[in-house]
Order: sequence, then structure tokens, then C-alpha cells
Amino acid sequence: MEDLHSVSSPRRILSLSKKRTLISLDRDDKAPGFGLSGEHGPKPSEVYGFVGSITTVVATVVYLIWAYVPDSWLHSVGIFYYPSRYWALAVPAYVMVSIALAWLFYIGLNFMSTPPPTSFNIMFDEFSKEPSISTFSEEEDRPIEPISDIGINRINDLMFNNKK
Repeated sequence: MEDLHSVSSPRRILSLSKKRTLISLDRDDKAPGFGLSGEHGPKPSEVYGFVGSITTVVATVVYLIWAYVPDSWLHSVGIFYYPSRYWALAVPAYVMVSIALAWLFYIGLNFMSTPPPTSFNIMFDEFSKEPSISTFSEEEDRPIEPISDIGINRINDLMFNNKK
């Protein structure tokens, strides 16, 4: 019969044996599931995020050096071939204008695809469902009515006529 204090669990590192002595895993022991295995290493998304952040910082520093350091300093370091400084201002300006135009184009497409306020397509479309007319007496249990649209005349009566 097994002692209640010596439960075998995969999550348990320390346990008490039948003799009530403490058994532990030493740091020098190579226990399965510990160390550098496939389960305990960094995740690929973490590695890609780290490499991406380092690359972004390095690219920003290189861009700022290229844009602001005088030519004489670059020549003294041994850098003679680099793009024209015109592109240091032109590329960000082109990107900003492209984003603004794309945003305006998107808004314009939404306005063009929206029907005018006087169109009946605002009230009725191919998914509109008329309420079903059912004849049930008040004494019978009525089932739940199926989903349907409420007509605009009924809504106007409810909102503006105050009659019930």
C-alpha cells in the first residue's frame, strides 16, 4: 500500500518516499524535461520580435547618420558610396502623402457605395423579412415569432404618434 504523502506527479520535483525522507533532484542530474529541449527554449515569435526590434533600431541609426552627418565625416570613416541626401526627405514625404491619399480614397469609396438618404434600398434589401401573420387565439400558447423586420410605418407610429 502506498503512502498518501508520496504521490507521483509529473509536476512535482520534491516528494516524500515511504520512509519519509526527502528526495530531491540535484542540479547536476540530467532529468528529462529540463534543460535545453524543444519545449523550454525561446518561442519563434519571441526570436522574430527581438530580431525585428534590433533591426529597426539599427536601420534608424543608419538612416539618421546618413541624413545628418556631413560628407567630410563619412569620407574620413571610409564611406564614399551612399544615396543622395535628397532621398532622406523625399521617401518619408512620399510615404506620408501616399498614406493620406489612400485614406481619402477609402473614404471616397465608402461615400460612393452608400445609397442616398432618399433611396428605398436603405429600408429594404434582399434580406428584409416581412412579419408573418399568424392566427392564434389569445387562450392558446403562442410560439415565439420568427425574426422579421419592423416596417417603417410601424416605427413612425410608435415613435411619433404616441398612440397605442
